[in-house]
Amino acid sequence: MDERETLDWQTFGDASRGLAQAVADDGFRPDVVLCVARGGLLLAGALGYALDVKRLVMMNVLYYTGVDERLDAPVVLRPTPDGEDLAGARVLIVDDVSDTGATLRVVRDFCAVHAADVRCAVLYEKPQTVVRCEYVWRRTDRWINFPWSSEPPVVAA
Repeated sequence: MDERETLDWQTFGDASRGLAQAVADDGFRPDVVLCVARGGLLLAGALGYALDVKRLVMMNVLYYTGVDERLDAPVVLRPTPDGEDLAGARVLIVDDVSDTGATLRVVRDFCAVHAADVRCAVLYEKPQTVVRCEYVWRRTDRWINFPWSSEPPVVAA
């Protein structure tokens, strides 16, 4: 059995549309899509278009440093969203995967202080996550090869 799950671009398109439909079918109408960068950037854009949400904001959180290698705790990088941008809003937090859930917990806790309603959408959710997302395309316990991060950078580090 392959220890990795591979998501290709075509399946990403189908998955993002399916997630958007799940949000719409649930009756949730976000005012803001907040993407967790970098992994959530492409999905957030796709969901923003599919859900007709024009307000997209970003939080850049550093946690993973390699395959199954991570820092002791997530680190929020600047700039961070202004809490006033989220005040009273319905916020959909978007990321590619909820693995441990530590990153989503930091972002959700930040949003919860300001927003009226906060929900999470991910392509993949793993069994050990501490954050159970409202909208999940697929659950897996395998490492995921995403089409945007499977190839090495084209520039030297």
